[in-house]
Amino acid sequence: MIDTSLPPSLWADTATPAEDHPALDGDADTDIAIVGGGFTGLSAALHLTARGVKPVVLEAAEAGWGASGRNGGQVIPGLKYDPRELERMFGAETGGRMADAAGRAADLVFDLVAEHAIDCDAVQTGWIQPAHAKAHLKDVHARVEDWQRRGAPVDLLDREQTAALVGTDVYAGGWIDRRAGTVQPLSYARGLARAAASNGATIHARTNVTGLTRAGDRWRLETPKGAVTARAVLLATNGYTDGLWPGLRKTVIPLYSMQIATRPLSENLRRSILPEGQAASDTYRLLTYFRTDAAGRLLIGGRGPFKDRPSSADAAPLRKAMHSLFPQLGDIELDFRWAGRVAVTTDHLPHLHELAPNLYAGLGYNGRGVAMATLMGRFLAELATGVDPKDVPFPMTRPKQIPLHFLRRPMLMAMVQAYRLRDRLDRI
Repeated sequence: MIDTSLPPSLWADTATPAEDHPALDGDADTDIAIVGGGFTGLSAALHLTARGVKPVVLEAAEAGWGASGRNGGQVIPGLKYDPRELERMFGAETGGRMADAAGRAADLVFDLVAEHAIDCDAVQTGWIQPAHAKAHLKDVHARVEDWQRRGAPVDLLDREQTAALVGTDVYAGGWIDRRAGTVQPLSYARGLARAAASNGATIHARTNVTGLTRAGDRWRLETPKGAVTARAVLLATNGYTDGLWPGLRKTVIPLYSMQIATRPLSENLRRSILPEGQAASDTYRLLTYFRTDAAGRLLIGGRGPFKDRPSSADAAPLRKAMHSLFPQLGDIELDFRWAGRVAVTTDHLPHLHELAPNLYAGLGYNGRGVAMATLMGRFLAELATGVDPKDVPFPMTRPKQIPLHFLRRPMLMAMVQAYRLRDRLDRI
């Protein structure tokens, strides 16, 4: 049983106030029902209202309760794979469409923020990927050339430029993608919910869906105090996917990403760390990501323990990484620590599934959920309203359960140790 109280975090402490979305009490009928009130489900709901549909969103806790309200707030376009790799994997046409759509995903977020006047500290100042070793600079150069051929506003950074923009000299170089930026993620989720509800969507918080069955040509969603019948259903649960639909949770591996946040930095420190306001995440396999918030706090994140409420001891590795990167911080106090689930797929790609007639799912954002979940929500809205799957840039895939999924934790721990060793060898 999930504790549906909002865990403490920087975002919970500073977010715009949540609107009251009452729990479902009784039965309801709708054209499209959405399970999950994170970025995917709320984006789907908002895009459905733009298409003249008034969906019902069923959320077990509250809008943005899961990883949508606990991530780093980095709005990064693209995927793990570069455009040329996507074209090699899926063919020039499909791979090119995927790259183009993913490359515009950050713009989609900032366009929605502007269109619906979402108060979420949104800034589109760019994202930096610093290379932790010279061996990675070749890949960085190829990535930049790949995106530049497609007209993206990206540039290489040498060691000195990287040090000036990041505030540390530990990196060998890197690149900057100016399509990217940051948001206060819980405020963004609440803003999506507010916009969707204002445009006709019905959102029920504290409404856990306990059963999903076919009833003639419609779907029936059971909850503790009522049921919803719908022509179509969108499953938007990502890292918190449970057994509602058989086997779906075995298509992703949920792991935890943890963050810490300092107290607001002094003006001198603020000028020495990410002085132009970009976000960053490095090229380590066990990457470290960091940014500052609207109040000038430094946030730094990475892999976390398997729990929603990490302890001060759990924060020690991130504190060590922070001081390795930015020794000028000294013994600065931490104001917050928190964690949320990331849904990882074995191919490191997000997936769109049609699980049954008029039952769709989108999940598996592999750490790029702000932009990709927003985009996948739009795709789900299109599919549920009759858009031909061939006209959706991402292909529909069959769910593939991960073998030995029940061993995911020991497998993850073994993978982490292997990645840690390879990262260490890169620096030699």
